[in-house]
Amino acid sequence: MSGIVRVYKRDDEGALQFREAWFDEEYSQFVMNFGAVGHQSKTEETDVPDAGAADGLLDAFAAQCAEDGYVEIPNEEQFWVVAQFALKTREGTDRDRRLEQKAKDALIGHLAWRGLGTVERSEFTDYKLNIFCLCPDVNKAVNAIKVCARGEDLDFTKLSIAAAPFNDPDQYKLKHSAKTASSFSL
Repeated sequence: MSGIVRVYKRDDEGALQFREAWFDEEYSQFVMNFGAVGHQSKTEETDVPDAGAADGLLDAFAAQCAEDGYVEIPNEEQFWVVAQFALKTREGTDRDRRLEQKAKDALIGHLAWRGLGTVERSEFTDYKLNIFCLCPDVNKAVNAIKVCARGEDLDFTKLSIAAAPFNDPDQYKLKHSAKTASSFSL
């Protein structure tokens, strides 16, 4: 088994919890990350001699999670959350491309360490930069994106956020806009 194992479960109060694990080749460590979705997670690292040993730990981790009632959330049960930045040009400038990379890097870490999903892709459309995130909890993801944009100085005044069910990506609903707006378009 290689890659990352990411699983979720609702606790007795109905709050979504997550666990994930992977092998960090650079540091030769097996890493476990876990906690309440939307909150900074706890992380534990274990030194391992090689990828084979890490695969064994990853298999054991997946088995323990399944025994504890944690399961993967299928894409169909998740949501597209789009962080959209208004641009001054139709295609985007070099500055906009730097914003794209900075925003993607910031969102990848910010969402991941809170169990809030993954950054799947980005694109430039007419006067807009769209960053598509796949998330299990819309409201917590929207709040996290706003916090991240402010904290990382990502042109918060140009930010709009919308969400749609995974299987209905044409039905985005505006969740946040720095400007007065009632609709959202890609």
